[in-house]
Amino acid sequence: MTIHTLDTGLFKLDGGAMFGVVPKSMWQKLNPPDANNMCTWAMRCLLIEDGGRLLLIDNGIGDKQDEKFRGHFYLHGDDTLEKSLRKLGFTSADITDVFLTHLHFDHCGGSVQRRPDGALQLAFPNATYWSNEAHWDWAVTPNPREKASFLKENILPIQESGHLQFVDLQQGVPGALPQFREIILADGHTEKMMVPVMEYKGRTLAFMADLLPSAAHIPLPYVMSYDVRPLLTMPEKEAVLQRAAAENWVLLLEHDPTNEACTVALTEKGVRLDQTLRLADL
Repeated sequence: MTIHTLDTGLFKLDGGAMFGVVPKSMWQKLNPPDANNMCTWAMRCLLIEDGGRLLLIDNGIGDKQDEKFRGHFYLHGDDTLEKSLRKLGFTSADITDVFLTHLHFDHCGGSVQRRPDGALQLAFPNATYWSNEAHWDWAVTPNPREKASFLKENILPIQESGHLQFVDLQQGVPGALPQFREIILADGHTEKMMVPVMEYKGRTLAFMADLLPSAAHIPLPYVMSYDVRPLLTMPEKEAVLQRAAAENWVLLLEHDPTNEACTVALTEKGVRLDQTLRLADL
């Protein structure tokens, strides 16, 4: 099995929203904002080669949204998912599985693309798309707080195509996804977000999605205002970080603009950043 990180581009989000109750005087040292208080974030995905399978975890924001939408998030950078796949010698048609940690637009927008005639189609026509039923129902009937993050054009065509499969949360990792050792569920950011854990080169890797957007979010109070249940995010994050520190996990960071991955260690102040690293260096 070989695992690659894929860069799909950069975007900007309000720094205050990304760091919640943490004062700007503290978080601006971690991710300096621009004049509009916006900070740059990555949309980093994961690609797993395993025999004849090519498993993509999340897929960024995509390119089908209009300029007004894109202008809200200041999309920039030279990387796209297609470019990153081509660098590895693959195309979207080679993807056999798409695992979606959750259905917010910056994690699943690349799932569906718009044809020149305006019609929507799967970006990965030969892939099975994986979600879970509880999160899917949450996303297709969204609450007012998250409605702007769950875009129907990113979600409904997957089900309409017949390519959607649900992870049975009672059964754990499905037999069709043997690349994962376990799937950690988190309800603080959104309902039943999935954090996949896998073994690779003698290490345990966890793709942290929005449970830990960046290395700057390791201290427990550093919780995004986007989370629907921030008081739940803190113990969920703490539980994973405690395991990661005790077992020397590598935490893969989806939104960190600088660091692909990190390790953590237990200190007098709690779990803190130990090292940053690149997946390719393992």
